[in-house]
Amino acid sequence: MYNIIMYLYQLGVIVVSLFNEKVRKMRQGEREAFSVLRQKVDPNAHYVWVHAASLGEFEQGRPIIEQIRKDHPEYKILLTFFSPSGYEVRKNYQEADIICYLPIDTATNARRFLRTIRPEIAFFIKYEFWYNYLHILKHRGVPVYSVSSIFREGQVFFKWYGRQYGRVLKCFTHFFVQNETSKELLAHIGLTNVSITGDTRFDRVLQIKDAAKQLPIVEQFIGDSQKVFVAGSSWQPDEEIFIKYFNAHPDWKLIIAPHVIGEDHLQQIEALLAGRKVVRYTNAGNSLFSYDVLIINCFGLLSSIYNYGTVTYVGGGFGVGIHNVLEAAVWNVPVVIGPNNKKFQEAQELLKVGGCFEINGYEDFERLMNRFQSDADFLQEAGQRAGDYVKGKAGSTAKVLSAVKF
Repeated sequence: MYNIIMYLYQLGVIVVSLFNEKVRKMRQGEREAFSVLRQKVDPNAHYVWVHAASLGEFEQGRPIIEQIRKDHPEYKILLTFFSPSGYEVRKNYQEADIICYLPIDTATNARRFLRTIRPEIAFFIKYEFWYNYLHILKHRGVPVYSVSSIFREGQVFFKWYGRQYGRVLKCFTHFFVQNETSKELLAHIGLTNVSITGDTRFDRVLQIKDAAKQLPIVEQFIGDSQKVFVAGSSWQPDEEIFIKYFNAHPDWKLIIAPHVIGEDHLQQIEALLAGRKVVRYTNAGNSLFSYDVLIINCFGLLSSIYNYGTVTYVGGGFGVGIHNVLEAAVWNVPVVIGPNNKKFQEAQELLKVGGCFEINGYEDFERLMNRFQSDADFLQEAGQRAGDYVKGKAGSTAKVLSAVKF
């Protein structure tokens, strides 16, 4: 049944690719994967395979890759992606020897792929459970590790109708999970090869912090201001809330790094800021301190920009779900988010320790910001709790790799 679904899925991808550029890139990349492997695989090398579905999973796998590269230079590393949002951004990543898409999980593709690469160890990051690849890896005796995985009661593995597919979990040599709930759920279906090691993303955000860029344009914009609000990965529903507040509080400097930087969205933001002096990052010239709002209309700067915030906001909570709160919290600044955050463990934990604050609308945001302005101790303590939370969760990478036999 699974293989039938995969072939139907493959047919669906072909059809959708005619109309959708992202899917078209994915299909093209999958078709080219075997060609990439034929050209680049060294038949005499020993390979570690790391698979990450998309960019977020890559960031979780990255500390693993870089530590293996450092500690075990005798191995070459194959990095595969499922989504264009991961591959297109990281296709030139220097720490992997080969980077390509993962062909769709049919039995034929899986056999051909594994026959070509012959990995000696495999790491699947977070949510990746490909039935054919995993069964063939197990049949070949290749150790396979699930890293930073997290399980919830509603997943198919724990339903009566998902028992057959759930057997795929028995293909893993070991699960390195994020929390106790995941360990308990796996125990209920007879899996005890489980360790709670947390999330490697905490190690990654600390790496990012250490490598943060100094941004002269941002520094010139801020000047000596003590009130700087940084909004990262924002969408229009987020912007309508916080911009309304800052239009009424011109003593704050506002930095907006929207999730979408297309011209239409940038103009929507500027329309909301009517009456404020606004400059886009790529148009920045002299006298930047005279501007009220800086819009970041390019990628790759947000994790460093959070460092300049007095208060930060992470978008997505009024729509698809919040983005990465850790990149903001690591800088010892309080984080504000919208209500769609329940599936994000790190956000839930940050809320509990008091380093993060949920708003459900403008009134909540106004009350919170007014308190930040009037209570300096509250502001400082919230930021400290956010930073301490991230630092206290570090070390997952070392725990994982200490348990893996190379």
